[in-house]
This record gives sequence, C-alpha cells and structure tokens, in this order.
Amino acid sequence: MKIALLSPIAWRTPPRHYGPWERVVSLLGEGLVERGADVTLFATGDSLTNGKLEYICPAPYEEDHSLEPKVWECLHIAYLFERAGQFDIIHNNYDFLPLSYSRLVDTPLVTTIHGFSSSRILPVYREYSDRSFYVSISDADRSPELDYAATVYHGIDMESFDLVPETGDYLLFFGRIHHDKGAYEAIQIARQANMKLVMAGIIQDEAYYKEKVAPWVDGEQITYIGSVGPERRNEVLGGAYALLHPINFAEPFGLSVVESQACGTPVIAFNKGSMPEVIKDGETGYLVENIGEAVEAIPDVPALDRRSCRRWVEERFSQRRMVEDYLKVYVEVVKKGRP
Repeated sequence: MKIALLSPIAWRTPPRHYGPWERVVSLLGEGLVERGADVTLFATGDSLTNGKLEYICPAPYEEDHSLEPKVWECLHIAYLFERAGQFDIIHNNYDFLPLSYSRLVDTPLVTTIHGFSSSRILPVYREYSDRSFYVSISDADRSPELDYAATVYHGIDMESFDLVPETGDYLLFFGRIHHDKGAYEAIQIARQANMKLVMAGIIQDEAYYKEKVAPWVDGEQITYIGSVGPERRNEVLGGAYALLHPINFAEPFGLSVVESQACGTPVIAFNKGSMPEVIKDGETGYLVENIGEAVEAIPDVPALDRRSCRRWVEERFSQRRMVEDYLKVYVEVVKKGRP
C-alpha cells in the first residue's frame, strides 16, 4: 500500500521542540515504515524520515519568518494533490484546507481532525464529508454534525520516556503559555499548595504571558524554563511530583498528559474534553473541577502507583497501537473507495 502522509509545515517533522501534530505524523510514518508500508512524507525540506520525503517548502515557517505561511501552505498542499495518482491513500493531517482539493483527485482521503480551532471551520468539514473519511483523536472531540470512520488515539514512542518510580519534589506545567492551557491557574494551584512549579512551553500569547504569568515568575517558587525539546522532556516530566493540566477549553487529546504518565508522573487535570479518556481517575491522576479541588488533590498524589501510570499508557497510547489502528482504517478505506 502506497501511503502519502501530509504533515503541517509550521514546524519540522519531527519537531525540534514544539510541534504536536508534526510529532504524531512522524511517529505514525516511522511506525508504518517499520510495518513494511510504502510511505511518502510530505513535510518541510529539513524533515527526517525513514520513508520517502517530498517537499516544496524548504523550512518551517515558524522558524523562518521570511516564509509567508498562506503562500507555502497552498504550495505544500497542491504539491501533494498534483501527485495524488501515485498513491493508494492520502492521509491528511493538515486541518481543513486540503479538503478543498479533494474533489480534484480520485485517491481516497483520510483526514485526522486534530481538534477544532473554532466552530467556524465546520462548514468545510460538512461540505467535503462526501470526499473524506474523518478520524477523531478522542471521542470527546467529535462533532455531532459529522460522521467518523474511527477514533484513533495518538500514540507515543515509549522508549523515549523512562519510568521514574520515585515521586519528585516540584509541580510541572508543560504546554503552550496560553489561557486555553491554564498557565495562570497552574501558578495559583502551586502557590496555594506552597509547592515549586516548573513551567515549560512556548509563549503562544505574549500579552497573556506578560500579564498573567511573568509577574509570578521569581526563579524560586515559580520557574519558567522555555520550550523543552525531546531530550530534556523526558527528564522534566519524569522528575515531577505531578503534572498540572488546568485547561480552560475542551482539550482534544493532550500529548503532554500521556507523556507525563509514561514517565510515571500522575496528572491533575480539569475535567474537560478528552481528559476522562486519557487519565484513569484515581489511578493515574485526578480529574478536578477547579483550582480548589486541584489543591486538595495534591497531597494524595504519592498514593498513586507510578508504574500503573506507565502501564496505562503502554496499553492505550503506544506508537504501535496507533499504527495498527490507522492501518485498519486504511484497509477499510481502500476497500470502500470514496465515502
């Protein structure tokens, strides 16, 4: 089976530090190659793969600001669709825009919806529902207005995350510095619990950072260490007492939540979106409703078995399981042709 994987071009595939969609596409592509699939990755020119790499955009536009994102998005997507006849299936991981090219080709299309940035993008998904098989990344992130071929949870490379059986001495916030991710709420939880907080992630909203985060960062109780790449991610996650995930939106999946548990570190998360699917409440972490409940849960963290956290991820969120699930989708899609 010849598979074309369309990755975003905001970051390299796999990313050097931040880039969750690109990271998932890379893991999927490498896993498919290991299973003997003929995989062509459409990504940035500096991307890395054991499959075949095709590109027109030389570098990630978030790293090279001389590149106009809209221009290179159009060129990137067109570059694949102009070669659609070479493949048995196209797997779109680039949101809604590629759907508008889908009626121009005969190759079956799978589109993983990595979350809805807004309900305003739904018209595109509705319009092209006759041309693409949709895959959700959690049951919670499904729109009642769409039909889905499957839910496939993201998988992670378990070998990249070491189990740390000992409980650490700091709380951790690991994600975009943005209101959605609850950076400010994490600070308030740590302050009320009188514990150290390490914050890692890109500053996605500069005004939010300056107003809600920076005033509390003192380098002692609250420390911001910037964006953390793959090598240090394992160390930072594994050394934590607990990961705080006090989100202010319906999280579609939450890679950091799964990666934390892979290291044995439990997660305290606001009970929104996919959190009940990725956290086993009372065993791998705690689902809470607000800051107060999060603070109350902190003393109970040492009672959780860190090995159970890792087993939970091994069973449900491994790279191998993700690859197998997508292969099942591909086989069914090729059999059916168009939706």
